[in-house]
Amino acid sequence: MDYKKLTFKIYIMNYKKSFIILISFIMLISWGCNTKPSSNKEVLNENNQLTQVEKEQGWELLFDGKTFNNWRGLGRETVQTDHWKVENGTIRKVNNEEVLKATEEKIDGGDLMTIETFDNFELSFEWKIKKDGNSGIKYNVSEEISTTYGGKHSALGFEYQILDDDSEKYKDKLKPSQYTAGLYEMYKAKNVLVKPLGEFNKSRILLDGNHGEHWLNGVKVLEYEFATADFDSLFQLSKYNKYPDFEKKRSGHIVITNHSDDSWYRNIKIRRLSK
Repeated sequence: MDYKKLTFKIYIMNYKKSFIILISFIMLISWGCNTKPSSNKEVLNENNQLTQVEKEQGWELLFDGKTFNNWRGLGRETVQTDHWKVENGTIRKVNNEEVLKATEEKIDGGDLMTIETFDNFELSFEWKIKKDGNSGIKYNVSEEISTTYGGKHSALGFEYQILDDDSEKYKDKLKPSQYTAGLYEMYKAKNVLVKPLGEFNKSRILLDGNHGEHWLNGVKVLEYEFATADFDSLFQLSKYNKYPDFEKKRSGHIVITNHSDDSWYRNIKIRRLSK
């Protein structure tokens, strides 16, 4: 018997077996990587949607991620789509420089306002800005007071301030109440933790009877009570003291302010509170 040939044949057979096993193993891994378990469903974009629990709690979407339904310009019947865009599931306030390039006309801006008014409510929304950004959400807004005493298309109301607090443009140059999450011109926000520029922050505004609260990223940063000595003294020191009835509680509009900078908003939802 030729042992050398036999040894060679055995070697070849073992080599082929090893090769086949290796190829099978590689194919198995490849199939596993490209096959999703049947229990995993496609992940849906959860922005601008309500969970079943939120629906049961009475939450309503003010922005559906696709349209300006529920909104119009303050002092207008429609939305100025050169200033406001629905973009990637957000409401984007277009910066004035971009608006000017697109229209080549004098900028006639205006705030974006809910069609409905709200009395007692909890408002939740997410927002982001760029470097040096300035924006805000106003509430308790009377369109009549705004158009009578303010600009034709600018809201007069309580403002949840949104700002690039660390910008050299604003740092140590404003009143304490004029930084992020403050009640503009009146109450300073405390324990403020803002996410890095370009990331979305989550805010809440609560207005329940005479009680108001501002929240930022899960932390209550201020609260106040209408018609108290503290509230009235701060109002009298503010620039709003010249506007009749500004400080009174009302069923008011929710407004996104039209500052000159880019800003983005999403997941804008509201829950009406009975009183």
